Amino acid sequence: MDWRAKAMSLLLLGFVRLLTGAQARWHGCPPKAEQRIYFANHQSHADLVLIWAALPQELRSITRPIAAKDYWTASRFKRWITSAVFNAVYVERERKGDEDPLAPLIAALESGDSLILFPEGTRGHAEDPQPFKSGLYNLTRQFPDVVLVPAWIHNVQRVMPKGEVVPVPVLCSVTFGEPVRLGADEARADFLQRARAAVMALREI
Repeated sequence: MDWRAKAMSLLLLGFVRLLTGAQARWHGCPPKAEQRIYFANHQSHADLVLIWAALPQELRSITRPIAAKDYWTASRFKRWITSAVFNAVYVERERKGDEDPLAPLIAALESGDSLILFPEGTRGHAEDPQPFKSGLYNLTRQFPDVVLVPAWIHNVQRVMPKGEVVPVPVLCSVTFGEPVRLGADEARADFLQRARAAVMALREI
């Protein structure tokens, strides 16, 4: 990370924490520097930033958020901040030809990185998360030793209400729960339903 990216990282971290608090609450697992996939509900473009800011520095430095390529590369600034500051993994939201949309995530996991993943695939507007797509299941089957940590993001959709361009100060938090494991011979639909339930259970904590 060059000095400009490092300065922006510190500035952004301070701004996000001042605006939202970016509190992390750990229930069922401690903040530990091991390879993980954090998977969470998704209601705002700010979700990526809030989880990043909530993680302690030793985890933030080894954890890469997943970013929709079409949105986060739409301008030079978005591309720079997601690549230089967040070290994001870009993914295509629409399959193109024979390309595997999980290929960038697989490469990141093979290199030892942790990931922040939103299994809904796109932002939802209801209180409950949308059904999870199969990516989390496929990654879990390929990388069974990576620890799966569910997370619930509280209040972030109120920071940037729909149609607004100026963020509103609102206390936000991220609750991290007990890791989830893929059961032996567990069906994809059953696993995804159980993973979604693990995320939803955290909103009551």
